[in-house]
Amino acid sequence: MYRGKYRLIIPFLLPALLLYGLFVIYPYAQAMYISLTSWSGVSPTPRFIGVRNFQRLFQDQYFWNALAHNAIYLALLPVVIIGISFFFAFVITQGVLLARLYRIVYFFPQVMSVVAVGVLWSFVYHPTMGLLNAFLKAIGIANPPTWLGDPATALGAVGAVIVWQAVGFYMVFFIAGMEAIPVTFYEVARIEGASGWQTFWRVTLPLLWENARVALVFLAIGALDMFSITQTMTEGGPSRASDVLATYLYQNAFTHSQFGYATAIAVTLFAIVFLLSMLVMRITSREVVEY
Repeated sequence: MYRGKYRLIIPFLLPALLLYGLFVIYPYAQAMYISLTSWSGVSPTPRFIGVRNFQRLFQDQYFWNALAHNAIYLALLPVVIIGISFFFAFVITQGVLLARLYRIVYFFPQVMSVVAVGVLWSFVYHPTMGLLNAFLKAIGIANPPTWLGDPATALGAVGAVIVWQAVGFYMVFFIAGMEAIPVTFYEVARIEGASGWQTFWRVTLPLLWENARVALVFLAIGALDMFSITQTMTEGGPSRASDVLATYLYQNAFTHSQFGYATAIAVTLFAIVFLLSMLVMRITSREVVEY
């Protein structure tokens, strides 16, 4: 019986496995090999150097600087985005006026490409003709910051843009989860005398725990990337104050033609993302409440 079943399954599964091996497994394996070589990206034969790229990487202050910036994003962005998204989702599902309009307005930044968002906010942050500094001057702040030109504010300014863009998506994501919760749960909580916040903490949040886990993993992976928005707005500057691993990798590969070293950074980033994802899923796992 089982032998006949596998004879039917394998012919259908084999093409997918071949494609997966060709376009996923093989590139990963090739990247692993290139990370162990010295390669300019154009020479026909990379020179094998073993683990010297990784030894150099762990002694590279710019690598640790970029990793520290990713760690700051990792610590702050998921908490801020999920917190604000949860709040907006909960408020909107309470039957506020113009709720549908708010969903569209908050979700709209997610429709825009990251590059377009970066260019838009580069103009907003512009020190002389930007809307933000014009507003600050209008309310009496004579010397507002040079947001993207000051090492003290560049990293926070880029992170704020990601919050602005991502909140709408996760708000809609949590709204969909909240609207799937049976109304009877809220009716029972109301009968028991629970306040709005008690209902949120004791009913809504536990039932949306799986949604929050998914959001946390995606945001953690995004915080370890941050390439598109950083490259568009600051290119890692000023003075590497907003540099992240992805932009440092890009600079080594396409500016300095050190593809072997850049691939070593990419392999390290992949290992960090993979291990972090597994760790987050493990730590946040709990019994699923079915309804």
